[in-house]
Amino acid sequence: MARELFLGIDLGTGGVRACAIDAAAQIVGTATTALPAPRQAGDAIDQAPALWWTAVVETIGKLELDRAAIARISVDGTSGTLLLTDGDGVPLTPGLMYNDARAGAEATRIGGIAPAESGAHGRSSALAKLLHLLAQGGAAPKHALHQADWIAGKLAGRFDGSDENNALKLGYDPVTRRWPDWLDKLDVPRALLPQVRVPGTEIGVIDAQMARLLGLSPSTRIHAGTTDGVAAFIATRASQPGDAVSSLGTTLVVKLLADKPVFAADQGIYSHRLGDRWLAGGASNTGGAALLAHFSAAQLEAMTPKLKPAQPTGLDYYPLPKPGERFPIADPNLAPRVTPRPDDDVTFFQGLLEGVAAIEAMAYRRLGELGAPALRRVISIGGGAKNAAWSEIRHRLLGVPVAVAEQTEASYGAALLALHAGPP
Repeated sequence: MARELFLGIDLGTGGVRACAIDAAAQIVGTATTALPAPRQAGDAIDQAPALWWTAVVETIGKLELDRAAIARISVDGTSGTLLLTDGDGVPLTPGLMYNDARAGAEATRIGGIAPAESGAHGRSSALAKLLHLLAQGGAAPKHALHQADWIAGKLAGRFDGSDENNALKLGYDPVTRRWPDWLDKLDVPRALLPQVRVPGTEIGVIDAQMARLLGLSPSTRIHAGTTDGVAAFIATRASQPGDAVSSLGTTLVVKLLADKPVFAADQGIYSHRLGDRWLAGGASNTGGAALLAHFSAAQLEAMTPKLKPAQPTGLDYYPLPKPGERFPIADPNLAPRVTPRPDDDVTFFQGLLEGVAAIEAMAYRRLGELGAPALRRVISIGGGAKNAAWSEIRHRLLGVPVAVAEQTEASYGAALLALHAGPP
């Protein structure tokens, strides 16, 4: 029997990535195509959906493998990116990107009706975008779709579906697994809302015309995808309650696999559903930006070999790039605490790293106080994950094993969804 392959497609901000794996989850091929920057005018940030599709076709065509061996495909996309289409999936609007914040008035309406724990709050939520687009008038739409929904729809030849992760910011209730009644108070047309599936479950067989266009087997199956953030988590192979992923980038983002949902709307904490488990997460304003407020990237790199992680500085810092914090302390006016500053820059740098690690530990404790399971291990992703001395500091403060993820590409996570036909 010929070897079956499983393809994940990731629609990111800067481009489209594809990753093909075999039945043992080993990567057998990857490809990338850049996307132009979205159009930006003030709070409005959008992109022509045709650009996404053209890049998907080009990326699949770049794969140096037997494309006819691809058995299943899953797609992830940027969370909250939304467009309206007609009944045949033809876009009637641009794709309003994940960070489009034009729908301020609509967000205020939602804020007065939606429960606090809903993922639909905020100017950039998919629901706020939907209400804004509907208010513009024009041709009557048939489908409200997220970026990943539309690409999967193009492949499957049907445009009626989404997944539980993308639908979260459109108002979907992942606990009851239904579109809630409060949407009616906002006059949301029910017929526009997609059928919501568990990530990884089958949508249907590939459209015959698309199979010919892409050089795929006519028996290739298209499976429901997820958001890019959830796909990146899946890529780390975190699989048990208590497994956590810390993203050490410009900011600090923590995600913890739990056996029940965790919500704290005032701190920006909500939970994505992953089959029968939950991915609870929150984001702090600390992170790389807080370090770069004091040193250049070149200085940080030069000082890293001089760190002494086994010798704590005793400094009690709360590094922030500017006043204001979201989680684990919800205080829009919280001032950075980075004094006293020692004369030695390396000691100061280590104190900052210890401060970020202490915030990380506090964040996981806070998730535990809200009902999440005890921390079992932490998998690190992002630029800071490569700093071995920082990992040692974090291990000491977190009290659990700290490892660097072997895979972090969202396209690999989407491929795992296709392989397992559901959350791994």
